[in-house]
Amino acid sequence: MSTAYRASDRRVSPVFIGIAAVTAVSAWAVWTDFASSAGLAVFLFVTSAWVVSLCLHEYAHARTALHSGDLTIAGKGYLTLNPLRYTHALLSIVLPVLFVIMGGIGLPGGAVFIERQRIRGRWRHSLISAAGPLTNVLFAVVCTAPFWLDALDGVPGVFRYALAFLALLQVTAAILNFLPVPGLDGYGVIEPWLPHRIRRQVEPLAPFGLILVFALLFVPELNRVFFDGVDAVLRVLGVDEPLPSCGLEYYRFWQGENAYCAAGAGS
Repeated sequence: MSTAYRASDRRVSPVFIGIAAVTAVSAWAVWTDFASSAGLAVFLFVTSAWVVSLCLHEYAHARTALHSGDLTIAGKGYLTLNPLRYTHALLSIVLPVLFVIMGGIGLPGGAVFIERQRIRGRWRHSLISAAGPLTNVLFAVVCTAPFWLDALDGVPGVFRYALAFLALLQVTAAILNFLPVPGLDGYGVIEPWLPHRIRRQVEPLAPFGLILVFALLFVPELNRVFFDGVDAVLRVLGVDEPLPSCGLEYYRFWQGENAYCAAGAGS
């Protein structure tokens, strides 16, 4: 099978450039309070930035796989950052965006098909799986930089809320992805080190891993523990409540404005 690729196989897709442009313009609208509805601007900014992070997550998987031995990656279009080229665009883009809208959770998705038989070495397999959620970690660090650098002077209140909520999505995505559950990246990190017998037994469960995690989050006690952990990570990054919650309130602009958050936005 030929592994040759064209220059276009690595050229950044106009689709991704368009999404990034929406992110930049909506971020400017939030910062300057240009839009008549701050909530709509926050919605567009957070949603488009979230899609950008999903594309970078999958790109990290693909790029690491390419350098680990799977030279077919480029020909599949995974290096173009085009979300339409993913194997499961529904799982990778549509469902994560819907879950943000419905529940404010950064749901991980699975997209790029990697020909694992081309890759040699357990460390390489683990690194390929870890590359995606590590991108979410990096994204969270960047989003929270104004907070942990104590550089918030001049940053508008609504923009702080939006950044805090976007950081929450990245933290939830990283934590969920790193869970050692079949079908998630965390299991992909440890799978190469497990006995072959266990891997064969666990393999049929992979398609249901994400569904299981999502179902468990509906258990109040587990949901509380999970979000307590998310809050703890955000506090380490300098983001305290009610910033992420107010970001979610503005994001759901169709539900009306929260008076407490609106008062804080002007400070």
